[in-house]
Amino acid sequence: MKLLHIDSSILGDASASRQLTREVVANLQSSEPGVELVYRDLSKDLTAHISGSTFAAKGTPADQRNLAQQQEVALGEAILAEFMAADVIVLGAPMYNFTVPTQLKAWIDLICVAGVTFRYSENGPEGLAKGKRVVIVSTSGGKHVGTPSGIAHEDYLKLVFGFVGITDIEVVRADGLNYGPDAKEAGFAAARASISALTSAVAVA
Repeated sequence: MKLLHIDSSILGDASASRQLTREVVANLQSSEPGVELVYRDLSKDLTAHISGSTFAAKGTPADQRNLAQQQEVALGEAILAEFMAADVIVLGAPMYNFTVPTQLKAWIDLICVAGVTFRYSENGPEGLAKGKRVVIVSTSGGKHVGTPSGIAHEDYLKLVFGFVGITDIEVVRADGLNYGPDAKEAGFAAARASISALTSAVAVA
């Protein structure tokens, strides 16, 4: 099994999502021998966002690209290749201002590629990245599930992955983390219960 571990929090070791993605990955590794792990920290590896220069770089013949264009194209190709090669994606997705971190959105822009991860036809869009499993590790200071404030967070991620053809999407959620010590403890406990259930499901499969 090829496992892609993505973190996007800017908080380093203080990050709740990073702590929980590590626990998800550790449990998957223990239940599935021989896991091939690829890790990417978007807060360090992906500081550029899609722009006019991105399209210019892709449209420039490889032997005519300047250094910046070469680097931008290489990063985009590496991120897309990692995504396409993965059987399972564990994605750290903290909520920042009612949505995902900007660097996570930049990663999404690099994996949503027409003709590679989706295509349009006379019957509408078709996802081409089928057969993958995504575990979204969702963290937030408040409680947003089922409310308008959560639409651009978990719901958005489910929409994106569904659009590229992924139907096996699970959420490990720790929310209400800023509501006080008891709520934070309850949030982590709920997330860890989901991790245990997730691991059991992998082991049975």
